[in-house]
Amino acid sequence: MMSDLTAHSTLVLVPAYNAAKYLPELIERLEQFVCRSNLLFVNDGSSDNTESILNDSGVTHINFKRNQGKGAALKAGFNYAVEKSYRSVLTIDADLQHPPENIPAFYAIDDGRTFVLGTRHMTLEIMPFDRWLTNNLTSLIISIFSTQRVRDSQSGYRLIPTSFLRSVPMETIKYDLESEMLFKAGAAGYKIAEVPIATIYEGSHSYINPLKDTGRFVRQIWKRIWS
Repeated sequence: MMSDLTAHSTLVLVPAYNAAKYLPELIERLEQFVCRSNLLFVNDGSSDNTESILNDSGVTHINFKRNQGKGAALKAGFNYAVEKSYRSVLTIDADLQHPPENIPAFYAIDDGRTFVLGTRHMTLEIMPFDRWLTNNLTSLIISIFSTQRVRDSQSGYRLIPTSFLRSVPMETIKYDLESEMLFKAGAAGYKIAEVPIATIYEGSHSYINPLKDTGRFVRQIWKRIWS
């Protein structure tokens, strides 16, 4: 019965690491657009009270005993979506950088076959320089390798067809998983569409390490060239 209900539904997946101060507001705003049964949080071994807030809220969630990285949290959610036969997965960060109010724009073009990226308006007036540089560089390279224009490859606000998740294995478990998905989506012939989203950085802390994560990205490029 669950498969029948979810075959045309989108799972909204929220990886959360030390996000306790954002969760009450985030859950309230998400539930304006997402029915509770289609909402999944993955607590990535948080050291704050993220787990207790998720328990008290009653939302469906997975708890890691230790921090494993955003990629591992996403993979756990992807496995859940495939197991429950969802058509698509919409990933959204837990720190309120991704406004839930944009969710209907993703739903509007969800056909179960298209990758949809939330694309920010990236300017140095809004985005920190290191993230602006890294994002523009990786977006350019991914555009070349995926043979499609990708303007914001580092956006974690994205909709992914579960047909892709079933058929294309992911190897990475850190932030570079998001780049790996775009590489492989282009290679597998998936269309990559975009919806505009707000660019918000105030009041949130990024766990991305530009040097390390760009290094992982470069290794992916090297493997792609020589594979």
